[in-house]
Amino acid sequence: MRSLKIVFMGTPDFAVASLESILNANYNVVGVITAPDKPAGRGRKLQESPVKKFAVSKGLKVLQPTNLKDQTFIEELKALEPNVQVVVAFRMLPKVVWDLPKFGTFNLHASLLPQYRGAAPINWAIINNETKTGVSTFFLDEKIDTGAMILQKEIDIAPEESVGELHDKLLELGSGLVVETLELIENGNLTPTPQPFNEILKDAPKLNRENTKINWDDSLDQIYNLIRGLNPYPAAWSILLNDNKEEKVKIYHCKKEIASHSLENGCILVEDKKLKVATEGGYLIIEELQLPGKRKMDVKSLLNGYDFTEGSKFR
Repeated sequence: MRSLKIVFMGTPDFAVASLESILNANYNVVGVITAPDKPAGRGRKLQESPVKKFAVSKGLKVLQPTNLKDQTFIEELKALEPNVQVVVAFRMLPKVVWDLPKFGTFNLHASLLPQYRGAAPINWAIINNETKTGVSTFFLDEKIDTGAMILQKEIDIAPEESVGELHDKLLELGSGLVVETLELIENGNLTPTPQPFNEILKDAPKLNRENTKINWDDSLDQIYNLIRGLNPYPAAWSILLNDNKEEKVKIYHCKKEIASHSLENGCILVEDKKLKVATEGGYLIIEELQLPGKRKMDVKSLLNGYDFTEGSKFR
C-alpha cells in the first residue's frame, strides 16, 4: 500500500466538503492551495475563501498564489513533497504544477464527463432540462476537463430541482468519490480510461450577463428551466417596465401554468395575489424576486406595497 502525501486545491464551499472527507478518512494532507483573499461587501474588507477558513481551522498549511507559474510558489509546492494532488473547483493549472506529483493530479468535476466540460456544469445541466447528472474524477492534462477518467457516479435531477439543491447533493456525492479515488491510488488499483470523443458534447460555459438574461420569447419550459438552473446563484434576470420606469429584476422561485392566451410574451398579470407573466404555452408564476437595492422577497409581500400599472411587462 502506498503512503500518500496530498496537496489539496480548491476555493468554494463545494470544495470544502471534499477536503473534509479526505481528512475524515485520515489521509495526510501536507498543504492546501486556494485563491488569494479578495475584498468584498460594502466595506471592501478582505474575505478568505471557504477552503482557506476550513484549512486554517484544521491547522493545515495554506498557500495562496496569485500566479501559479511563479517560481517562488513552485518551490514552496515542491518543498511539500506531494505525491498526489486533488483539485476541486479551482483554476486551470499549468503543467509544471499538475505534472509534479508521482501519482498524478486528479480533478473532481460536477458532471458526467465528457458532457458539460467547463465552468458551470451544475447550472447548465438544469438549464438544458437534463434528467440525470453526476460527478467524475479524472487526471489532469493540457486541456480543460479532458483527461483520463477514473471514477463516475450518477444522480437523478428532479423536475422542479433548483441548482442550489442539486449543488448540495453533488457536493456530498463528489466528496465520497474523491475518497474512493484516493483509495484506488493508495492501493495501486487504478485503471484510468480515456474519455470518449465520438459523442455530441454539451458545454458548460461560464455564466455571464448575456446567458443569464431571460428571453420571454422562449417557451414556458425553457424560461422555467433557466430560472431554476440559476437559483439561487447567480439568478436569472430581466428588465421590468412598470410605471414608465425600467428596472433590472432578479427572479428566483417560480412555477409553470400551462394555458392558452392572446397576450404578448412578457406581459404581466396580477390575479388572486399571484404575479403571472405571459409566455409561449402559458404563464410563468413568479414566487420570489429581487428589485434593485432590495432584498429577495416573496411575491405576496411584494404585492402588499408595490403596484404594477396597466401595460407593465418584462422584456
